[in-house]
Amino acid sequence: MNSDVTSFASLAPAYPEMFLALAALVLLLVGVVVNKERSVLVTVGAVVVLAVAGFMVVFQGADGVLFNGVFISDSFSRYMKALVIGGSALAIVLSFSNATENGVHKYEYSVLALMATLGMMTMVSANDLMSLYVGLELQSLSLYVVAAIKRDDARASEAGLKYFVLGALSSGMLLYGASLIYGFTGHTNLQEIVVAIANEGRSIGLIFGVVFLLAGIAFKISAVPFHMWTPDVYEGAPTPVTAFFATAPKVAAMALLVRLVMDTFEPITRDWQQIIIFLSIASMVLAAFAAIGQRSLKRLIAYSSIGHVGFALVGLSSGTAAGIEGVSIYMAIYITMTVGLFACLLSLRTVDGYVENIDDLAGLSKERPFVAAIMAILMFSLIGLPPLAGFFAKWHVFLAAIEAQLFVLAVIGVLASAVSAFYYLRVVKVMYFDEPVARFQAVPGELNVIMAVTGFLLVTYYFTVGSPLASLAHTAAGSLL
Repeated sequence: MNSDVTSFASLAPAYPEMFLALAALVLLLVGVVVNKERSVLVTVGAVVVLAVAGFMVVFQGADGVLFNGVFISDSFSRYMKALVIGGSALAIVLSFSNATENGVHKYEYSVLALMATLGMMTMVSANDLMSLYVGLELQSLSLYVVAAIKRDDARASEAGLKYFVLGALSSGMLLYGASLIYGFTGHTNLQEIVVAIANEGRSIGLIFGVVFLLAGIAFKISAVPFHMWTPDVYEGAPTPVTAFFATAPKVAAMALLVRLVMDTFEPITRDWQQIIIFLSIASMVLAAFAAIGQRSLKRLIAYSSIGHVGFALVGLSSGTAAGIEGVSIYMAIYITMTVGLFACLLSLRTVDGYVENIDDLAGLSKERPFVAAIMAILMFSLIGLPPLAGFFAKWHVFLAAIEAQLFVLAVIGVLASAVSAFYYLRVVKVMYFDEPVARFQAVPGELNVIMAVTGFLLVTYYFTVGSPLASLAHTAAGSLL
């Protein structure tokens, strides 16, 4: 009995994942037994489960390598898991008051969200090419279904199909890259791969494997030129589902990318650095110009998301501890801004349905001054204007690039930010200077709370959460190097 207790205690670093997997299965049974159309119990249960899992991640403090080296827990993984869980929980909360209209009232949505979150947490703690792929596919398969969960909507079905086809292509590229890396190093464990590269040196086959592996992950973070699915899927999927896509999966894939390039491929930094710099520049520039002509709010958010991935990659391009710290801070602020933005969108409902185009926001400052004010704060923060949190997010990644003497990359990032200001400010102009065209219905209480909290955090970032977040990001970065 004592040996069994000891063995179970040794699994402490994986307790959050184990709990989440078990709870998802229990909620699945609850959904089947209670009623397929009555998902309130399952939805609330999913949020509670994520809250408990988040508590376990933050306060368990257990590090270690488990399951024959395929799973690792350290400060970096716990930091990123906390962001993943927070993004997933808030995305589910955003669907509370509009579940039926958006087709996410079925219990399957919450269960799939939990399974996707489990896959993301596995990705963050992956220490082997096999666990990396298992986590990635668990997340992806859940998201494919979630994208098309509104089965009577042609746009949602199209979005799910596009995401599935392109996602399968990216998985094939990733697997091909993983097979090349295994073939030229003889290992699948990430720690053993780095030793093999350091001892045997780089080879053309290994570089090809790295390129294909990074291309597969770039698809998951919507980096150009692997971004083609993002605008269509964001626009076609139900808005709460889009909010889910835009938050937690981005953080998980970015965490996986950081661990791979900064740890596993550290001996060939100059090779992967060129790939990341290209992805960063292409994402920033394309998103800045492609978003100018968009009239759909969700397509605008899609290109905005692509651009912000490019900005985060600026920090990673530096290949330094300061760069990892900058990426960690950027992803936390990015989730805050994105959740607040989708809370604003879901609070804007007229008799004809939810707001979809920028022109539908005309006169919002007169009809809903609070929502307009929060959205204006979000737009200014997304631009990166001081003293809002978005400014400090970009400050950290640009500073890391400058310290690494990547001056051209930093200048391109600043110029892309200036271009992006055009379409962000256009939203503010429509809200405050155009005449009202529609009357908006009352805002649900939970959305008001989310908007108020995110707006407060973005405005007071420097005086409230800035220092604690920087300290946590510094600890996370230190554990990885």
